Amino acid sequence: MDGARLKQATEDLLRRVDGLRQTVCSQLIGQEALVDDLLVGLLAGGHILLEGLPGLGKTLLVRLLGRGLGLDWSRIQFTPDLMPSDVTGTLVVDERDGHRSFRFQQGPIFAGLVLADEINRATPKTQSALLEAMQEGSVTVAGTSHRLPVPFHVVATQNPIELEGTYPLPEAQLDRFLFKLEVKTPSVDAMVRILEATTGQPSPEIRPMLTAAELLSLQLLVRQVLCASHLVRFVAELVHATHPDGSDVDERTKRFVRYGASARAGQAVVLAAKARALLSGRAAVTQQDVEASVVAALRHRVLLAFEADAEGIQVANLVDGWVQRAHRLAKR
Repeated sequence: MDGARLKQATEDLLRRVDGLRQTVCSQLIGQEALVDDLLVGLLAGGHILLEGLPGLGKTLLVRLLGRGLGLDWSRIQFTPDLMPSDVTGTLVVDERDGHRSFRFQQGPIFAGLVLADEINRATPKTQSALLEAMQEGSVTVAGTSHRLPVPFHVVATQNPIELEGTYPLPEAQLDRFLFKLEVKTPSVDAMVRILEATTGQPSPEIRPMLTAAELLSLQLLVRQVLCASHLVRFVAELVHATHPDGSDVDERTKRFVRYGASARAGQAVVLAAKARALLSGRAAVTQQDVEASVVAALRHRVLLAFEADAEGIQVANLVDGWVQRAHRLAKR
C-alpha cells in the first residue's frame, strides 16, 4: 500500500474510533476523560486497572468498548473461592466412540477483551493466573501452552473502600497494567442526565465500528509515531525523579516515597503519548501528550510511605514536582 492510500486508510480508522468514542460517551454520561484514557490504553496495547465505587458504569464501559472494537468480550467475577482453572480453563474428559481422551476446555480468559471484575477479591493464587496471560499472551495448563487471541486486553476493576475479604494486588502484578484509572463520581448535572437516560427507553445496542484486525493495525501504527529524543530524555528524567534515593531529589519525594517507578513506567508513558498523538491525527508526540499520560502510568507504580497515607498524599500530588525537575534536567 502506497503512502497516500495508507494515510487515507488510517484516517478512516481514526474517524471510526472517534465515532466509537462519541457513542460510548453518549451512553456513559459524565465519564468522557475516562473513555479517552481507556481508548489510549487500548491503542497502546496495554492492560488497564479501573478503581472506583460500585455503580459508576465500569462494566458498561468495558462491554461497550469490547463490542465497538469488534473484540470477543468476557467477564470474570472474582470471588475468594475462584480457582485458577476457572480463569484459564482446564482439561476435561472427552468420550467419543467408546474412547476417552483429555481435551482442553478454554476458560473465560480466551477473549479479546476480558473484564476482571473486583480482581482484589480473589486469592493471590488465582490473581497470579493472570500474570502469564497479561505478560506473555498465553496460558499453560498441564504443561501445554495455549496462545490467547490477538489483540488481547485485560481491564480489571477494584473497589477502593472495601478492605475486608480482599487481597491487594502485589507490585509485580500491578506493574503489568499500563494504566491505573480512577472512576470519578459524576457531577450533579451529569447525574441528572444519567437518571433521565437510564430510567427511560433502553439505549440502542452499539454496533462494531472496528474489527480486531483493524485494532491491531492501529496498535502497530502507534509504535511508528515519532517521539523526539528530548521527550524520551524527559520521560527518563521523570521516572528517575520518583526514586527517593536518587540525586537531586526534592524533600517531598524523600519524605513520602518508599520505592520509585521502574523502566516499564517510562515505556507506558511513551506508548500512551504516541497513542494520544495518533488519535489526534499527528505523526509525532508533543510535550502535552507525554504529560497527559504521566499520572495514570505512575499512580500504581510508585510505592508511597506510611507518612503519605497518614497525610492523605497521593502520587498525583507529587507529579508536578517530578515534572518540573524533569524539565530542568532534560534541558542540560
